[in-house]
Amino acid sequence: MGRNIIVVGAGPAGLSLARGLARSRHRVIMVEPQSREQLADPEPDGREIALTKRSVATLRDLAAWDHIPAGDAYPLRQARVRNGASPFAMAIGSHDGDALGTIVSNHHIRKALFAAVERQPNVEIRYGRKVVAAQCDRNRARVTLDDGSELAGDLLVAADSRFSATRAMVGIGASITRFRHTMMVGRIAHARPHNGIATEWFDHGRTIAVLPLAEGVSSIVLTMADGEAERVYALPDEELRALYANLLGGEWGDISLVTRPRAYPLAMTFARRFSSERFALVGDAAVGMHPVTAHGFNFGLLGASRLAALVGPATDPGSALLLRRYAVRHRLVTRPLYEATLQLVRLFTDDRRRARPLRSAVLRMGALPPVTRAMGRLLSEARAG
Repeated sequence: MGRNIIVVGAGPAGLSLARGLARSRHRVIMVEPQSREQLADPEPDGREIALTKRSVATLRDLAAWDHIPAGDAYPLRQARVRNGASPFAMAIGSHDGDALGTIVSNHHIRKALFAAVERQPNVEIRYGRKVVAAQCDRNRARVTLDDGSELAGDLLVAADSRFSATRAMVGIGASITRFRHTMMVGRIAHARPHNGIATEWFDHGRTIAVLPLAEGVSSIVLTMADGEAERVYALPDEELRALYANLLGGEWGDISLVTRPRAYPLAMTFARRFSSERFALVGDAAVGMHPVTAHGFNFGLLGASRLAALVGPATDPGSALLLRRYAVRHRLVTRPLYEATLQLVRLFTDDRRRARPLRSAVLRMGALPPVTRAMGRLLSEARAG
């Protein structure tokens, strides 16, 4: 006889976990503030996700990939990183000569995962509900919802964002780094081809990234201090287009706006623990990454897959031994890239004069063939460890 697993949050990580438990005997109860209509047909939010090959394979295994329109998955063949106006670029490609990854809009992935989960017999979704209290002990996990109802289970999983309220209720803290910067993401059309190459460069007071989508269309990601971002966000279309054109320096030819930008404040989080008694963290609730390495979603999918593989076949999905095993493995995989990303962001957002030669040196060291091969392998495969 199966047990109850309560999952808080029906975002990509929570849905991936639920789908990964499709063949288990356990009953999955999901708690999600959004309505069914919002989950079934999410609005575009501007975010483009660079999926590793492993993540694409996982989405296929979860029967979600076929729900993503074929014309809306774009190959990422190479990534280039620059420092300011320097023409030098560190180029990262796949170690096997294939595409480095695949870029898919966030709303397409969310929609595809929900479509795969919605009719799953062992899943129940409590739409429009929030968890207001949570408690876990050696024997049971219990939550109270905002309508006064209570749920009890053998495992509680938080998949409710990097600022997880459920994580806090259970008493697990997190290291939180707020950058006082905002990421603005939108789409542009351009005259020159992008050739499937993503370009990112660190300029004075800002970071610019151009991600290849359809032919002649790219996502433009502009990151700057909160106050400056607020000003840019309010610009009329033509002034915004002119700003983009000036930042891109004609490299992509004449450009036009396809969509207005969406704004997202930037922060990185790393939970002090990934598990406790009858409790586990997945997705951003465990590790909230900075978009500079494009690995947040991939880590979330990896963690959900690992947890499902451990607890799905278990008689007791809340076994302390299994949860510790999950936590240790996932921390070993995520911590090094998390710390490296944190230091990279701090270095490349440091506009003091003494930091500039160091940035150039880091890029030139990173451009050495052994390093670029290792980075390409890491970014394309996201090995499970």
